[in-house]
Amino acid sequence: MTSDEIIINGGRPLRGRIEVRGAKNLATKAMVAALLGQSPSVLRNVPNISDVRVVAGLLALHGVLITRGEEPGEWRLDPSNVEIAHHADIDAHAGSSRIPILFCGPLLHRLGEAFIPDLGGCRIGDRPIDFHLAALRKFGAVIEKLPSGIRLTAPDGLKGADIELPYPSVGATEQVLLTSVLAEGQTELRNAAIEPEIVDLICILQKMGAIITMEPNRVIFIEGVPELQGFHHRAIFDRNEAASWAAAALATQGDVIVGGAKQEEMMTFLNIFRKVGGAFDVLDDGIRFWHPGGMLKPVTIETDVHPGFMTDWQQPLVVALTQADGVSTIHETVYENRFGFTDALCQMGANIQVYKDGLADEARRVKRREFEQAAVITGPTPLTGADIEVPDLRGGFSHLIAALTAKGQSKVTNLGIISRGYENFIEKLRLLGADFVFES
Repeated sequence: MTSDEIIINGGRPLRGRIEVRGAKNLATKAMVAALLGQSPSVLRNVPNISDVRVVAGLLALHGVLITRGEEPGEWRLDPSNVEIAHHADIDAHAGSSRIPILFCGPLLHRLGEAFIPDLGGCRIGDRPIDFHLAALRKFGAVIEKLPSGIRLTAPDGLKGADIELPYPSVGATEQVLLTSVLAEGQTELRNAAIEPEIVDLICILQKMGAIITMEPNRVIFIEGVPELQGFHHRAIFDRNEAASWAAAALATQGDVIVGGAKQEEMMTFLNIFRKVGGAFDVLDDGIRFWHPGGMLKPVTIETDVHPGFMTDWQQPLVVALTQADGVSTIHETVYENRFGFTDALCQMGANIQVYKDGLADEARRVKRREFEQAAVITGPTPLTGADIEVPDLRGGFSHLIAALTAKGQSKVTNLGIISRGYENFIEKLRLLGADFVFES
């Protein structure tokens, strides 16, 4: 829990321009990749968010010297003096992040051991680390469970492996990439995640000296090399933040330019945005999103791994769907507990029914998963102000959108979670003309 709260007077369209910087899901992983280099790395376009600060703290605990560059969002990471960190210090810094699991491969290469505390993060599903641990074992890691977490060692070094993921997990794919690039021999990874942030991470590793080949059908080959150097890289833009502001523009009947957003990485979102009735214009330096007038249309969405509709996109868009004329259905196939945020929307007047075991649909394109859920949104329903407590990152931003859309006053508390993934979101609300009072 955090003490930050915001009081919003809703019913006012968001209008103006904001900028998005580097993706949270790339910047934090690129910072970990710097551990693999024999020389300093420079990462640009780094967002000023709490998840980045957590990773910076963990790197500093392990002896990485971090300095700021000349331009905003430029970080220099020098791993020359990497060292073992104390377990209690790791645990204290990592309480709100799951990133420590990705330190394992680089630290095993650099130091011969690594430690994982109990993992935190948003409470949107179990997110088991079994995929990670199974992959690390295949590389030759020895895993020891301790009361305070998990200790890993590599007495014989790490060697290439044949790995097939049971699900194209982004985190597990990142784990294999960060571990395999310095492992002896060749690694073949099947059923890999291929998100744009994964491709950007591969570009970083290739700059460092790695040999990585992306094949069709989610196959990645990695040939281990004896050493890597530092990198210079500008992080890919945050498409999750861009989609969130797009949804806010639609729900509030506004007009927002998201500077830094690019079409290619958002094509799936843009298709759904257009189906709902939103309008957009791809600019040279961003994308303009606006509500063109008239009633919004209901849609059916199935979340999926890339190139499907991202699970992070559905929560902000749900608020706009409460204003659509008809019945929308969202099949959530990635996380098993991502509709908890809808309770607050129903309190504000939305008509949303959550089906904890999912719904049958003969027209489905995404393979059904045992734990999936579904949400049915019937609209349009006017929203009225309420007191809301933020439950998780994307759900929390959805609550902000709902408060901005609703008639009357809303108080949104526990705002600190939103700062994990949204840079300067309070200032951006000001730039877009929102009517609110922020208390820290």
